[in-house]
Amino acid sequence: QVQLVESGGGLVQAGGSLRLSCAASGRTFSSYAMGWFRQAPGKEREFVAAIKWSGSSTYYADSVKGRFTVSRDNAKNTAYLQMASLKPEDTAVYYCAARRGVAVATVDKEYDYWGQGTQVTVSS
Repeated sequence: QVQLVESGGGLVQAGGSLRLSCAASGRTFSSYAMGWFRQAPGKEREFVAAIKWSGSSTYYADSVKGRFTVSRDNAKNTAYLQMASLKPEDTAVYYCAARRGVAVATVDKEYDYWGQGTQVTVSS
């Protein structure tokens, strides 16, 4: 069992930056691939970024490529999403998720554990 807690969301102006954190419980954090998803009002949840258990590979949605950076610190049981050049269309609730095994996934159904989400609001 893994419990995930996101933090770092908030209100930021367009062009600004935020760093989201996802703290995981348990001793096996390094055994999980981690993903970030987001859900805007009235829209389906969408993939944002993912990182392999080792941190050796990362994946991004086209909409955030070049602006967002996913990383992890297995010693701290924490994953991060650094967001830069934020746009109003990035406004959403952001969720981190954990997936057993070494492979990452871009589909939410492939993930086993989810955090409660953190709100990110980008004003124009």
